[in-house]
Amino acid sequence: MKYIVVLCDGAADTPVFELGGKTPLEAAHKPNIDRLASMGEVGMVTTVPANLPPGSDVANLAVFGYDPQIYYTGRSPLEAMSMNVPLELTDTTFRTNLVTLSDEENYEDKTMVDYSADEITTAEAAELINAVNADLKTKDYEFFSGISYRHLLVWHNRENNFDLTPPHDISDKKIKEYLPKDETILKLMKASHEILKNHPVNLERVRRGLKSANSIWIWGNGTKPNLDTYENKFKIRGTVISAVDLIKGIGKCAGLDVPEIEGATGTVTTNFDGKASAAVSALRNGSDFVYIHLEAADEAGHRHEVGNKVKAIELIDKKIVAPVISAMEEDGEDYAILIMPDHPTPLDIRTHTREPIPYLIYRSNENHTIKNISYTEANAKKTGIVVSHGHELIKRLFA
Repeated sequence: MKYIVVLCDGAADTPVFELGGKTPLEAAHKPNIDRLASMGEVGMVTTVPANLPPGSDVANLAVFGYDPQIYYTGRSPLEAMSMNVPLELTDTTFRTNLVTLSDEENYEDKTMVDYSADEITTAEAAELINAVNADLKTKDYEFFSGISYRHLLVWHNRENNFDLTPPHDISDKKIKEYLPKDETILKLMKASHEILKNHPVNLERVRRGLKSANSIWIWGNGTKPNLDTYENKFKIRGTVISAVDLIKGIGKCAGLDVPEIEGATGTVTTNFDGKASAAVSALRNGSDFVYIHLEAADEAGHRHEVGNKVKAIELIDKKIVAPVISAMEEDGEDYAILIMPDHPTPLDIRTHTREPIPYLIYRSNENHTIKNISYTEANAKKTGIVVSHGHELIKRLFA
C-alpha cells in the first residue's frame, strides 16, 4: 500500500462575491478530486488548536501527525532545518521576509504594501540579504538567505520571548501598531531599510516596474525542534515534495527524503509537472509515503487573487492528482490518498483562520459506493464526520 497526501495550502475559503457566492473549491473544475470524493470519505478536521496561531507551521505539523501542543516550537526553526543552518538549543530563530513598505519618510508611518516584494526572485533576494548581513551581523545574530522573500535570522543565546506579527496579516495596513516591541529587532528592521532602499538590485527592479524589496520584516520566532522520525513513529519511509522551507524542514526533522524540485516556487507558476514526477518517482523507488505540498492557493488568498486561487485548485487536480493516481493504477499499486488544505486563507481577509477544513480520503482497495458529492466545504460539513484533533487524521489514512 502506498500513501499519498496532497496538501492544498490555504485552499479552504468562505463564499466569494466575485465567484457569485461560491467558494474557490466550489467554483473550480476539479473532476479528479470530485471523483475521489464521490467514492471516499469526506469530512471536516480541525488542524489548529485554539491556543496556537493559525499558521502553516502549526497546521502542517498536525497534518503530518505531530500534535502541535507537544511538538510546536515556532516556524523559523523548521525553515532553518530545511536550509541546513546549524542551531543550538540556546538559539532563537526568526523568519525574515523581504517586504515592500510605502515611501513615507518616518519608518513608523509606512504601510505594508507587499509582504513578498512582488515575489522577488531567489537570486535577487540573496544579494539583498547578503548586504543586510554584511552590515548588521554581529557575534550575537546573523542572517541567512532562503527562497524568494523567505529568509532567516538566528539570534544566539537569546530567550524566545517575542510577540511578533506576520507581515501577511497586515497587508495594506499602517505598520505602526504592529512593529516589534523589542528594540533590537526594530533597530534591525529600520537599519535594513537604509541598506536596501537604494541598493542596485532594488533600483533595477523599480526600473523594470517591480516593487522594491526595501525592508526586512522579522517574525515567526522559535527554537530548535525535536520530532520523532516517521520510521520510528509510523514504521514508514517517505518523501516530502515542496517549494517551501517550512514544509521541507518538517520533512527533514521527520527523517523523510526532501528532494529539490527545479522550478518549484510555491506560487501558481510553480513546476506542477516536476512535483508530480518527483512524487511518482519516490513512490516507485522505495517510499511508502509522499507528502505533496502546494502553496499556490494560499499565496493567492493572501494577495486577494480570486482567479489565481481557483486556477491553483484546478492545476492541482489536473497536474498533481490525475498523474499521481494514474501512475499508481498503471503500476497496479494499491494506494490511499488524503487531499486537504492545512487551514483556510479566505480571500476577503487575506490571512489564515483556524476554522475546520474539509478533507477527503480515498482507498483504491475498498469496495466503493458512488455518492453524489463533490469536494467542497459545505458538502464536507453535511457528512457529519468530524476529526477534532488534526494530528489524528493521518492515522485514518494509514489505518
